[in-house]
Amino acid sequence: VTLYHIDKLIHTLQLEHSTNNDDTSDVMDNRESTASKMENDADDITVDAIKRVIHDFVEEREWQKFHTPRNLLCALVGEIGELSEIFQWRGEVKCGLPEFSHADKTHLNEEMADCLIYLCRLADVCNVNLKHAVIDKMAKNRKKYPANLVKGSSKKYTHYAQNNNQHK
Repeated sequence: VTLYHIDKLIHTLQLEHSTNNDDTSDVMDNRESTASKMENDADDITVDAIKRVIHDFVEEREWQKFHTPRNLLCALVGEIGELSEIFQWRGEVKCGLPEFSHADKTHLNEEMADCLIYLCRLADVCNVNLKHAVIDKMAKNRKKYPANLVKGSSKKYTHYAQNNNQHK
């Protein structure tokens, strides 16, 4: 089962809830609420909400034993490869992907979702707070790439560090 299937099943949580009339209705209400938020808020969803939906999905299927850090990383690398294949042999692609068909864009959305799902699941099982990790990493990047030195350039940070040391 791929994360493509997980992604599709996440969106069926509402359907599961509507047909479920047993003792698990409170749990399903919570899952439906999370899934509905994901659908309604588009990119405004939190990493934590994504992690919860994935965690619940995995737990319902008793897949925790398969979700080791190594296995998740290997799956993520595989999904990154599938994402790369979409762009392979196309040359440079314009922002907004105007030359992509609707089917190409749908495929891109699905592969990007797979990558995000595996990354969030890996963070979950490794107890990594992605929000803090991103904030910390961006602070480091600001120091490595000061805007006044790097604006308009794609050189690696070591180029700027060497030039800075020569001027001291």
